Amino acid sequence: MTERNGGEGERATVVTPSAEFPPLDPDELRALRRIGDRWQVARRDRPPGADTLPVDPTLRRHGDQPTPTRFGRLAPIAMFRVGEPDELVATEPANLPGTRLGRAVTRLRRALFGPPLSSAAVLYERMRKLVALPVLSSDLLSSVAYGPEAMLAVLVLAGGDALGLSLPLAAGLALLMVAVGVSYRQTVVAYPHGAGSYVVAGDNLGARAGLAAAAGLMVDYVLTVAVSVAAGVHAVTSALPELAGWTVPLGVLTIALLLAGNLRGVRTAGNLFVLPTYAFLVALLVLLAVGWFRAAGRGFAPVDPPPVPAAEGLGLLLVLRAFSSGAVSMTGIEAVSNAVPAFRPPEWRNARTTLGWMVGMLVLLFVGLTGLIHLAGLVPTPKATLLSQLARVTFPTGPWYGLIQAATALILLLAANTAFNGFPRLLFFMARAGHAPRRFLHMGDRLAFSDGLFALAVAAAAVLVAFRGHTESLIPLYAVGVFLAFTLSQAGMVVHWRRRHGPGWGRKAAVNAVGAALSGLVLLTAGVTKFTAGAWVVVVAVPLLVLLGGAIHRHYRVLHRSLALHPPPPGPGPGPPVVPARPPAAGAAAPEDEELPEQVRHLVVVPVARLNRASLRALAYAASLGQPTLAVHIAPEEPEADRFREQWRAWGDHLRLETIVSPYRAVIGPLAHYLEALHASRTDLVLTVIVPEVVVRSRWHRPLHSRTEQRLRAALRRLPGVVVTSLPVHLDE
Repeated sequence: MTERNGGEGERATVVTPSAEFPPLDPDELRALRRIGDRWQVARRDRPPGADTLPVDPTLRRHGDQPTPTRFGRLAPIAMFRVGEPDELVATEPANLPGTRLGRAVTRLRRALFGPPLSSAAVLYERMRKLVALPVLSSDLLSSVAYGPEAMLAVLVLAGGDALGLSLPLAAGLALLMVAVGVSYRQTVVAYPHGAGSYVVAGDNLGARAGLAAAAGLMVDYVLTVAVSVAAGVHAVTSALPELAGWTVPLGVLTIALLLAGNLRGVRTAGNLFVLPTYAFLVALLVLLAVGWFRAAGRGFAPVDPPPVPAAEGLGLLLVLRAFSSGAVSMTGIEAVSNAVPAFRPPEWRNARTTLGWMVGMLVLLFVGLTGLIHLAGLVPTPKATLLSQLARVTFPTGPWYGLIQAATALILLLAANTAFNGFPRLLFFMARAGHAPRRFLHMGDRLAFSDGLFALAVAAAAVLVAFRGHTESLIPLYAVGVFLAFTLSQAGMVVHWRRRHGPGWGRKAAVNAVGAALSGLVLLTAGVTKFTAGAWVVVVAVPLLVLLGGAIHRHYRVLHRSLALHPPPPGPGPGPPVVPARPPAAGAAAPEDEELPEQVRHLVVVPVARLNRASLRALAYAASLGQPTLAVHIAPEEPEADRFREQWRAWGDHLRLETIVSPYRAVIGPLAHYLEALHASRTDLVLTVIVPEVVVRSRWHRPLHSRTEQRLRAALRRLPGVVVTSLPVHLDE
């Protein structure tokens, strides 16, 4: 499903549940038609009525009223309805498990996350701008609560006099924010299908650059959750010091609550997080308005900060460290470009407008707070955040201090929602390109990428626990990953405009070049100056993630080559059934290359432990297939083998029996090696192993039975051309 973006004319790919089932390419379609023609020739001589089914597959001509079975209280036929054109549609009850425990778990899951949504509802799980703004900007706007403090925490190392540099550094960071924001606005128009830095870098700089950008974004998203939650918990413990010992448990609980909220779906999660973001925005605007009004009343004269001894000299390296630390306020600016398909149409226009609002508010809040902190003469302290100190100075009495702290804590705790929105979508696009496991293409009951959400929650919780919830320990890891993605994305856009040479391409390329240069400067500074402080973790993690993505892609390439359709080779038509003693027929397919009925040559093998109703049913089923059938019995000693052969003759010796004496009493090993030897003697044969399996209703009875079918399947999985199937025998309990 595609639609025009209305801007550059690119095709926008809409995220749908059908992404798990990619269409065939033109070569495969041509091969499929040729294979179909061979099927038609092979089936031309079948007698009339041979293909008539004994049941109505549409379930419409079922005369009797269906009744529940003993394995379920719902009538199975009633779980389907006939759709158009002439297709069956599974109703909601068809999703219920068959066991009592499974139904209880399903009811609990639906109570927590809501009832399942139909695939058609994916078009309605979109966000309008007023909802998308708080959902996608919560990370970006909340970072102003710790970004200025991170910058001042570095400057104060050179003493109180160095704090005056916060104003020119804030101006430089504002320029960087505007440059990167304008660059991403251009990216949204040029790439309206989302995925941001990953797709831009991959399309224009190569697959490895795309993987590097994706790795940087993945690290950024994980750290976004960990840092935001840690900062939110720190804001809570600043107001309630008695909770300081519960920092890590509170953080893990918050991540679990965020996961539960996002599993309810994009639109529901957006509605949950609208109010906290707007409350934080209003609280900070009131703080800025009152603070600057009071500063104007005293002629903008700054208050002298308390004396702070210098721990190191003021130099260019320290200034660059402060600049890169303050740049963490920009984390989350790429969220809109990753989530363009989540907007209502026209997606690209609504996304671009939302991004413009986000960047404007970021610059206003960051510069305004930095200026107020400078005028108030505040310095970082371990007991309270700078934002808490500023709120206390601005509102020494009344409820506003508590309201600002509550809004700050709430937005910091919920800022991770931006990552919960972007991380699963990034994995979706990576999985679609073959750089991540394909399970990340799957949408859950509420049309959310559940596997990606769980992966993010587990990774973020692990980081939070490993660093014991200390924000100052996590921030050095932060800037490297996000600015790697910024740099590669903007450099990719420069190449994009140079290739296109459209109207105004030089101006657009220059904007992206400025963004790439400034982002690259922050990346280099953060990587060098914070390497020993923890940035080495990201420097090592990104190449490892790139190598992992490349290995996954190579595996899927091999898988595609193995499963892709190829035109069938010329060969003879169908012949009579073959027996194991005959050599391979001319034109026979190689193992697992059979695509035509006449290429498949069967040998059915039935392992028999003892002659009872289960084994006789398996033998009857095997004989009904009309293919050569061999029964195999494993005996622990010679007398038992003789006794079984006597029983076999009493039955009538209707099928060929082979007995194997296993003096060491092993069953699976000798049977698996015997089947391997059979297959080695005739590699063109398909061995179908039919194993009777006793099915019990109570899971407490399962340990009382040997899982022969599963163990045999595991032993034979590595062999090509061997099929293991189970024939269930249900106990009358």
